[in-house]
Amino acid sequence: MTVSRPLENLRHSIDQCVRCGACQAHCPVYVETCRESSVARGKIALAEAVLTGTIDLEERLQQEAGLCLLCGSCAVKCPNQVPTDAIVAALRAQITATKGLSSLGRGVAMLTGSQRLRRSLLRSAHLLAPLLFTSIPAQSGLRLRFSPAALKQRVLPTLAKHSLFDRIPEFLRGDADKPVLGVFAGCALTYLYPATGAAMARLLNRLGYSVALPRSQGCCGMPALASGNQALLTQLTTTNSTAFKPYGVEATITACATCHGMLADQTPPPESSAPTAVMDIHVFLVQAGLADTLAALPASPHRLRVTYHDPCHLRSRGITREPRALLQALPGVELIEMEGAEFCCGLGGTFAAAHPKLSQTIGDRKLAGLQASKASIIASSCPGCVLQLQDVITRANLPVKAVHTLDLIDQALAGEGPA
Repeated sequence: MTVSRPLENLRHSIDQCVRCGACQAHCPVYVETCRESSVARGKIALAEAVLTGTIDLEERLQQEAGLCLLCGSCAVKCPNQVPTDAIVAALRAQITATKGLSSLGRGVAMLTGSQRLRRSLLRSAHLLAPLLFTSIPAQSGLRLRFSPAALKQRVLPTLAKHSLFDRIPEFLRGDADKPVLGVFAGCALTYLYPATGAAMARLLNRLGYSVALPRSQGCCGMPALASGNQALLTQLTTTNSTAFKPYGVEATITACATCHGMLADQTPPPESSAPTAVMDIHVFLVQAGLADTLAALPASPHRLRVTYHDPCHLRSRGITREPRALLQALPGVELIEMEGAEFCCGLGGTFAAAHPKLSQTIGDRKLAGLQASKASIIASSCPGCVLQLQDVITRANLPVKAVHTLDLIDQALAGEGPA
């Protein structure tokens, strides 16, 4: 996804849409609404009308622009490779620049843009969590995905007493002959699933790499992108680039599909050093030969049926083989492919806050394939998808657990079977 191009600069891409309708079958929102304005070609027609002045940025247009998960499924299947997700993001940015931020957008700006506020809220988030019907702290990128009304209808994980930054030092020294790797924490791994984030840092260090986990890093910017706040997105890009610069990292590693998609497409500010590579943890581990290490572990007498859900922001970049290769190598896992593994889970940044019921309905489409797989665990390589999938599973009363792929890898290396 291109995250910072103005709508005018995407005019050529808009003109490439031939209205063929190939996007219809792959748009999670259209599958549910069956409205032309919901599908990619409908969104592109709206963007074209804005550019030509045929329509203005009225409230109805703003609502239609909001009905998009920015999952990129349409762009992947488009024969002309029209980047509809980038066009929708640009349309939202133009709406925000003209009409101002929505109330949700103002919340994004306030919380993701202030490290002092985030730190202050974190001091009391754990104590206040039981009173708020949820365990999500009110800071960058996370609570912004759920409105108060949506929170009451969702099954959410317990807020960890200690965040990822409390569990792992800012720098873990490795072998002198190996480079320094940066770990981009992201909001969900920092506050909801810190054990998964800690497993990532420990695993990289175990492989001999020095690991930098700078405390000054911030949100990846997806909530800012989703709300059309280009100024905040630029600010967060600068913050994150500056945070990793002192460590001279060779690559920044992510374990969140959304964070990976955002960071991989961001252009660092001119004053920063040359951009470093952004790599998904699964791609890095496969290239490092971890699959062979896992396959050489002692055989397990019990193998659990595990299926895999493809996060949109990895699938759209062709990252589908590597997570499966690692799962297949685990001695205690029997990997079962489920129908609809590639279908969006329905979370979608701030989409779940603006459209909570539709978000859940899209997520419920995962149930048929999951039940048919007879898996007891559904793994994914994105904490946001894990959160959404567990909500779907729990509401359906299924005896299935959603986990991050790193959790299973960490358990296997520790000599434990999948929980």
